[in-house]
Amino acid sequence: MTSTTQAPQSGARTAHPEHLGHVIFIAAAAAMGGFLFGYDSSVINGAVEAIRGRYDVGSAALAQVIAIALIGCAIGAATAGRIADRIGRIRCMQIAAVLFTVSAVGSALPFALWDLALWRVVGGFAIGMASVIGPAYIAEVAPPAYRGRLGSFQQAAIVVGIAISQLVNWGLLNAAGGDQRGKLMGLEAWQVMLGVMVVPAVLYGLLSFAIPESPRFLISVGKHDRARQILAEVEGDHAGLDGRVREIETAMKREEKSSFRDLLGGGFFFKPIVWIGIGLSVFQQFVGINVAFYYSSTLWQSVGVDPTDSFFYSFTTSIINIVGTVIAMIFVDRVGRKPLALIGSVGMAVGLALEAWAFSYDLVGGKLPATQGWVALIAAHVFVLFFALSWGVVVWVMLGEMFPNKIRAAALGVAAAAQWIANWAITASFPSLADWNLSATYIIYTVFAALSIPFVLKFVKETKGKSLEEMG
Repeated sequence: MTSTTQAPQSGARTAHPEHLGHVIFIAAAAAMGGFLFGYDSSVINGAVEAIRGRYDVGSAALAQVIAIALIGCAIGAATAGRIADRIGRIRCMQIAAVLFTVSAVGSALPFALWDLALWRVVGGFAIGMASVIGPAYIAEVAPPAYRGRLGSFQQAAIVVGIAISQLVNWGLLNAAGGDQRGKLMGLEAWQVMLGVMVVPAVLYGLLSFAIPESPRFLISVGKHDRARQILAEVEGDHAGLDGRVREIETAMKREEKSSFRDLLGGGFFFKPIVWIGIGLSVFQQFVGINVAFYYSSTLWQSVGVDPTDSFFYSFTTSIINIVGTVIAMIFVDRVGRKPLALIGSVGMAVGLALEAWAFSYDLVGGKLPATQGWVALIAAHVFVLFFALSWGVVVWVMLGEMFPNKIRAAALGVAAAAQWIANWAITASFPSLADWNLSATYIIYTVFAALSIPFVLKFVKETKGKSLEEMG
C-alpha cells in the first residue's frame, strides 16, 4: 500500500485536542479487524477436542484442520495491500467483514471435516487481510506523534478478541454442562462457539461505513478535496493544510508502486531490510505463542486438568495477554520498540524454560505433580505476559514503520505472509510434537526466544519518533 508522508513541521505532527477523540474512534474502528483476527484465531481452541471426537481424527489430521486457516491468512496478507491500492482501504475492510461472516456461518454448520477446513480457509483469508489493512490504515491516518500508540490498537484489539473468544467458549461450555459436544440451540456446543463470530463480523462491517478513507488513497485517485477534509478532521483545520496535501502528493509522485521485484537485492535474494522484517515475523511465531491460544485447553487437559478448568485457564491467560498489551501501549512510544523487544525476549525465554522443566516430569495419576503443575501454570502466564508487552505489539508497529516508502507495501505483505507461514508451521506441528515429547517441544520454543535477543541487538533499528520518510 502507499505509505504515509512526513508531516510538515507547522502543526501536522499532532492532532489538535478537539480532533484527537475522532482519531481514536477511527483507529479503534479500523482495529475491529484485529478483534476479529484474535477472535477467529483463538475461538477454535474451544472446539479442538470436540472436532477430534466428532470426526474421529488423529493428532496429525486434526492439526491440519486447525492450521489450514493460516494458509488463507498468508494469501490474504500477501494480496491485501495490492487490493487496497486498487479499491481503497475501507472497501477492503468491508470485503474482510463479509468473509468473516460467511466463514462463521459455514464453520458452525459443516457437512464434513473437509467442509469445516474450507470455511476456515475463508476466515483465514479475512484474517490475513485484516492483519495488513488495519495497521497500514492506522499508520496513514494517525498523526505521527500518536502513531505508535494508535498503531498498537491493532494488537490491543487482537488480544481482546482472544480473551472474549475464550470467555464465550467458557460460558458456552458451562451452558452445555461441561461437554464440548453438548447440545445448545439445536447444535453441538463447539458449533455455537464458532458461529458466535457472526456478531463482531457484522459490527466490523457497519463500523467500516463510519470511518473515512485514507487521505493517501484519496490523493492517489485524484480526490484531493475529500483528502483535505479528512486531514482537517484528524489533524485540525490549520493554515498549513493545503501544504500538507501538496506534500503528500509530491511524495507520492516520487514514489513508484512497490512490487515483489523491488524487494530483490543484496546477497541473499531479498534486500537486508526485508529479511529483518521476515526475521521479526518468524521469531514472533517460533516462540510458540499461538500454541497458548489454539491448543491451551487441549494442553492443560493432557496434563490432567479437567475441561472446565482448562477453559478457565485459557481465559485467564487471555486476560494476562490484555494486561501485557496495555503495558506495551503505554511504553512503546516512551521506551521505544527495541528495548521492549529485548525485555520481552528475556522474559519469554525464562517462562518457556520453566514450562519445559515442568513438562519433563511424568504424570502421577494422570496429572503433573503439584509443584510442577503450578510452575507450568504460572510460567505459561509469565510467557504470555512478556510476549504481550513486547513482541505482540512491537512487531506489528515496526512492520508498519521500518520499510522505505518505495517498498513498504510489498515488503509488509511479504513479512506478514512469512508470519502466517511460521504460524502455520508451529500450529500444524504442535500436536505431533506434543505426542512425541512435550518438554522437548518447549525447549525448542525456548531456543527461539533466546536467539531473538542477538537478532534484535544486531539487526533491528529503533523506529521510535521517526517519520515514515526517515526509514529510507
